[in-house]
Amino acid sequence: DFLCISLVNGFIQLRYNLGDRTIILQTLQKVHANGNTWHSLNAGRVGNEGYLDLDGINVTRNASPGMNALDTHTDFFVGGVSLLNLVNPTAIENEPTGFTGCIREIVINNRELNLTVTDPKGGANIGDCDGTDCGYTVCKNNGTCQVENAGFSCSCPREWTGTTCEQSIYCSQNMCGSHALCIPQPASFSYTCACTLGWTGKYCNNKIKFYIAKFVGNSYIKYTDPFYGKRDLQYSRLSLNFTTNQTEGLIAWMGKSEDEDNDFLAIGLTNGILKVVINLGERISVPLMHSKYFVCSDGRWHFITVVQNQTCIKVYLDEELILFEDIDPQRKYTALNYGGICYFGGFEIGRKVNIVTAGLFQKEFFGKIKDVVLFQDSKKIQLMKAEGYNIHDGNSGN
Repeated sequence: DFLCISLVNGFIQLRYNLGDRTIILQTLQKVHANGNTWHSLNAGRVGNEGYLDLDGINVTRNASPGMNALDTHTDFFVGGVSLLNLVNPTAIENEPTGFTGCIREIVINNRELNLTVTDPKGGANIGDCDGTDCGYTVCKNNGTCQVENAGFSCSCPREWTGTTCEQSIYCSQNMCGSHALCIPQPASFSYTCACTLGWTGKYCNNKIKFYIAKFVGNSYIKYTDPFYGKRDLQYSRLSLNFTTNQTEGLIAWMGKSEDEDNDFLAIGLTNGILKVVINLGERISVPLMHSKYFVCSDGRWHFITVVQNQTCIKVYLDEELILFEDIDPQRKYTALNYGGICYFGGFEIGRKVNIVTAGLFQKEFFGKIKDVVLFQDSKKIQLMKAEGYNIHDGNSGN
């Protein structure tokens, strides 16, 4: 006899055998595998009738005559088993493998199990999801956690300090202002200050205004589109002016960039050539490359507009149509679901362009950007009111 709950191809399955045959129930909807959505799961049986409820959507298997008692004398396992051969071959659809994720508030027959360090009979490789005593991520930066009567303590590697090893020793005496992040520089046993948008200077104490954003390589702007909910995402448009003397760099990225399945529209330079890449869902289109002129990294101002009309893409450079392509004549996906997020020049501190873009672009943008317009809006984006770091005033000088 057994009762088993498992995750199979994104769906939750309940399988049980009361001695005569294996009953299988599966949820109607998939779980969110984004790592930050909690689901409520209720599963069990009354006699030989099973039920499975995920977030309020119930699946019930009508009973037919047969066994109606679960006769088990083994331990109760959560998230995995001590030996894979303990798992009945009919208890799961595929080969048995341990669960990766978070589980909390387990209640069996109206009795809640205490998921603590000391209460279970045994276990292995269990981390903590809620930030309490000694989980994997309680002590940051490879710190070692020890459980104590009053909670826990962290033993930190030599380059880190603080109660949870969260602070670099190079930043422990930093002079960065309140509008800055301290970025440790271990190679020079020092630090630098990353200034939030609207501030500059060595310690980010000088307030600035700008209409032209100057990017210096470890810079980015993240703009949240307030009109995203009203956009017609089958007809997107992005235009801006830029100047650079670098041959590589990410200029703009419309999209959340949280995982590889997110839609996006990207503009950048590769070997001095303008490169536009679109993903409307499932697969990235072949990058659109403009090789007619090698003028985009010449230090002059250039005006670019990218227009998406369902699967047809038009790219204008300095008001000349340079690229026109239908990236999917079958029209399987026609909307740019970019989540209302636009990045300019790069991504958040610590996120490398070549990794986030899976090699589509090699590095952050060095240069200036101005006059950014989304869709057919009558007003330019106010870059000053976005989120970002290390943006300088490009209005004056070089």
